Amino acid sequence: MAWCSGIASLTSWGSTGFARGQANSWEAAIREKTILLVEDNSTDEEFTLRALRKANLANEIIVARDGSEAIEFLFCSGQYAERDPAQMPAVVMLDLKLPKLSGFDVLKRMRADRRTKAIPVVVLTSSSEDEDMLRSYELGANSYVRKPVDFSAFAAAVGQLGIYWVLLNQRPPG
Repeated sequence: MAWCSGIASLTSWGSTGFARGQANSWEAAIREKTILLVEDNSTDEEFTLRALRKANLANEIIVARDGSEAIEFLFCSGQYAERDPAQMPAVVMLDLKLPKLSGFDVLKRMRADRRTKAIPVVVLTSSSEDEDMLRSYELGANSYVRKPVDFSAFAAAVGQLGIYWVLLNQRPPG
């Protein structure tokens, strides 16, 4: 199996029953999985985007710069009123300390609504407060990651998160 642009190319699997058409549809399905990054710090945003590119994730990444914008995107309101509500992100990478609406409030609203309840949420924060971690898990976060100061450690962590939640994780149907 060869890797190209972060998506597995299954052309060499012909003898195992994988036709090229199946590989193309699989690659397209992976690329359709959107990542919602909710981050107000432009430096952290750029580091996260660079880390995801470094991991060769070819997915579309939507950036919401505050909690209100994240809610508008998820619930197709405001500037995202024309967005297709059937196209939910594969994962939400959520900072906690956000303007307008905190990451805790975004998480609370997501878990209270059947349309967003099952979307994986990775809290990606610089907070070192144990209370923040406990509250995140109590509100339904799937993962809690403290942002490392060193870019190479940060890039490795974000790349692994992206690969797991976008490529490997299986969400429930519906």
